[in-house]
Amino acid sequence: MTRSRLGDLVATGLTDRLDRRDRKLLERRALIKSAGDEPFALDPRGWWYAVPGATYEGLFEALGLHDRFPVTLDEGADVEDLPFREDALPTFVTPELDGWRLIFGNLADLVGIDWDEWMDAVERLSVHCGTAQMFFEDSVAGAEIWVVAEKGRIRRRYAADSIPEWTGDPLPWEELRVNEPDFDPESGEADPNEGTAGVAHACARLSVDPDSIGATTRMRGHGWLALRRPGIGHDNLTALVQR
Repeated sequence: MTRSRLGDLVATGLTDRLDRRDRKLLERRALIKSAGDEPFALDPRGWWYAVPGATYEGLFEALGLHDRFPVTLDEGADVEDLPFREDALPTFVTPELDGWRLIFGNLADLVGIDWDEWMDAVERLSVHCGTAQMFFEDSVAGAEIWVVAEKGRIRRRYAADSIPEWTGDPLPWEELRVNEPDFDPESGEADPNEGTAGVAHACARLSVDPDSIGATTRMRGHGWLALRRPGIGHDNLTALVQR
């Protein structure tokens, strides 16, 4: 399969109709290109999920993603800037990075914008992948959220806006105020969770900090672009093809 034919497949949106042989060829292309890639810092634009690399296949069913297409890290990193067909915004699943796959891009279209939708998504991911994490950061509004879910239930959640809120027991790595050497319990009350780290610290301890990905990050395999609706294809995503 030549590069021009690949471009035709992408432009016409027929990637969901390829036979097994052609799919293998496309995956081989992505793997070969990925082998020469150096990991680099990513910008999920404040919202992403993380699942283990070993069990990531379950995420496609969990999030209702279809027509996946193999891509390199570089090809998927700016997923929200790619051309798209109406009502078919793509979402990017990264290659495996230090044992984890990150999911980001057009998540408001895929997941929704309500609190219950956010929590349902991370719980579904944890059902299909064993464990899952969600991270959300809005520096303008001062909002930070990180969630750890296991087997369909939220184990730990930190949500900070004007007043921080916590769910579940602190994780071993959390640096709590009550555990600090100079903490005096008689000087005043402290919430048992006070001091819990925000998103920037939590993601690095839990899985991968997108901003710190670099030459020392272990990268394996290729990434995927996938769509919310089936049968749409990847029409107009010609930016993926490096001519």
